[in-house]
Amino acid sequence: MGSIGGQSSGDNKLTQGALRILYSQFKDTACSLAPDGFTQNNPNVVLTLSAKSTTLPVNVKKGVLGGSVAFIRPDIGPNTTGGAVQVSSAYVLNTRPVGLFINDSAGNAFENTPAVASGKCPHLRGGSVGDKIYETQVQTTVGGGSVGAALTYAVGNFLYASVNGLLTNRWQDAYETQWITTASLGSNSGTAMEPDVTRMGMVISPPDSISAEMFLMLFLN
Repeated sequence: MGSIGGQSSGDNKLTQGALRILYSQFKDTACSLAPDGFTQNNPNVVLTLSAKSTTLPVNVKKGVLGGSVAFIRPDIGPNTTGGAVQVSSAYVLNTRPVGLFINDSAGNAFENTPAVASGKCPHLRGGSVGDKIYETQVQTTVGGGSVGAALTYAVGNFLYASVNGLLTNRWQDAYETQWITTASLGSNSGTAMEPDVTRMGMVISPPDSISAEMFLMLFLN
């Protein structure tokens, strides 16, 4: 289970979900899920094969995934969340992260599918969690990045919402970084800088040879 310690049945693996909630602070069910939240591919924006997260299953589901980032979606309308998308090949102004989806929108085999029934997919926006899906590779060339290069996580790293809607410790790969710079709204002569981007949390125990699960304190600022 990595280095957070504790005791549980089944080595903490008796779950189909990617997000394991250790301490829940705010669960939000107010927003409806965007229609593409049930149909999007994963990954959905940067499709370079070498940049695909190795934490995603080979036969990954469509729709938003538990443990992926919930964004407020101004392209759809008010009171709507969804995953990371581009509209007409462009990053959408004012698309900001609001938390992590708790469950897959598609649900699991032989279980109820509450997201489909309700049109909602609750997200968590505060607490401590273990997350089994996150970016493992660099996604963009912003800041001199090499797309597909491996990421390394460490205790104390801040986390951001990537262009593909997964957690990353590279703020240059944040979805917000792209539209902020395109719209010339960043603090460096219009270019986005780290303080312009939402911090989603902080790593408290990185993935290691014992467990690929990453543990984090979830907060948004």
